[in-house]
Amino acid sequence: MTPEEFRRHGYEVIDWITEYMKGVESLPVQPSVAPGEIRAMLPDSPPEEPEAFSDIMADVDRVVVPGLLHWQSPNFFGFFPVGSSPPSVLADFLSTGLGVNGITWASSPAITEVESQVVDWLAELLGLPETWKTTGPGGGVIQLSASDSSHISLVAARHRAGNRPDLMVAYTSRQAHSSIEKGSRVAGIGHVRLIETDSEFAMRPAALQEAIDRDREAGLQPVFVCSTVGTTGTTAVDPVAEIGAIARAEGLWHHVDAAYAGTAMICPEMRYLQPGLDMVDSYVVNPHKWMLVSFDCSVLYVADREPLIEALDITPSYLRAAGDDEVIMYRNWHVSLGRRFRALKLWFVLRSYGAETIRGLIRKHIGFANDLAARLKADARFEVIAPHPLALVCFRHVDGNEPTQALAHAINDSGKAYLTSATADDRWFIRVSTSQANTEQQHIDQLWALMDELAPPAD
Repeated sequence: MTPEEFRRHGYEVIDWITEYMKGVESLPVQPSVAPGEIRAMLPDSPPEEPEAFSDIMADVDRVVVPGLLHWQSPNFFGFFPVGSSPPSVLADFLSTGLGVNGITWASSPAITEVESQVVDWLAELLGLPETWKTTGPGGGVIQLSASDSSHISLVAARHRAGNRPDLMVAYTSRQAHSSIEKGSRVAGIGHVRLIETDSEFAMRPAALQEAIDRDREAGLQPVFVCSTVGTTGTTAVDPVAEIGAIARAEGLWHHVDAAYAGTAMICPEMRYLQPGLDMVDSYVVNPHKWMLVSFDCSVLYVADREPLIEALDITPSYLRAAGDDEVIMYRNWHVSLGRRFRALKLWFVLRSYGAETIRGLIRKHIGFANDLAARLKADARFEVIAPHPLALVCFRHVDGNEPTQALAHAINDSGKAYLTSATADDRWFIRVSTSQANTEQQHIDQLWALMDELAPPAD
């Protein structure tokens, strides 16, 4: 492809994405394809000769789009959102076009220094401790996902604790993300305890202390505890300060998973959800969920970067250079050696929108959740099963699991909206996330009308 062909086709791709953004609301949110149907549309063997770019783009429409769950639809209410915005898309183009690799500071100083500055900006915007900035003993680093961030924290905790991982124990709540269990396995930590929760699905500190005491009596070594601010199932909020006090007294690494909810802390009135950050060792927030930044952009903060670096620093001679001690080497803050210029996305978004625009978006989405919850509470067919401090409402049909699941399937099969369901205490419930960037009040109204139409009356 010549430079001029690249220019022409580049414009075509931008035009295609622009039209997709404009028209995604009109597409069925959920694809209606059977397993294997998309693959069957592709040739069995790769092409021997070049194909026209127009044919490739035609197959994007024919093959790819019908097989997509449209996460950027304003009628997408499932899971948590995957952020996207025009500035973020353009930054991704730029990062890919530059084609640089930040394996060391010297391999592209801008990758390291732009990232250091924007993660410090983010710490300030979220009201995180000043010492967590890269100008202090801690610092932030962009990872692939919150799972990666949690896995790295577990590795650092294991390394700090000693050399008997088979005796080590990690703790988190029954409502925590599965990445904590998986990360413990990746880190080689021998035991994971899922701590009981209270009526609002938050971890019970007393149950945590009891589990730690039992494990110490059994000759095991408690090393790690994860508090969650905004669990995946219900956005439950663990008592960070109380858990932190236990972790400090017991010598545990205290990690906070605020992957989704952390973005809300850009609004000062939301910071009551995470007191006690002075007793936290690591913290993760995903701008690629609720901050208009496209995947992948997960920011891991540590209060003290030395344990992290000690756990991950392996520097062969070919990576050494004069002056290394004066700069940040982000390769020692995560597993991979190579790293993309991910910070461009966060930099572009923060500069293009500004903090106040993002605050307005967060407040609007929380308002949508409160509005929907009020409608559900006023309808005798439904019950809201959990608090909704953020932009997620969890409810169920009063007649139990069968009508609840049937309603979820009916809504998704309609193609007019998409939501997800989950269980707690063997009870199925429906999750409605109201934080998709393109969602407006009219889409909440349309969802309510659909729920009203499809939900059976209460017995």
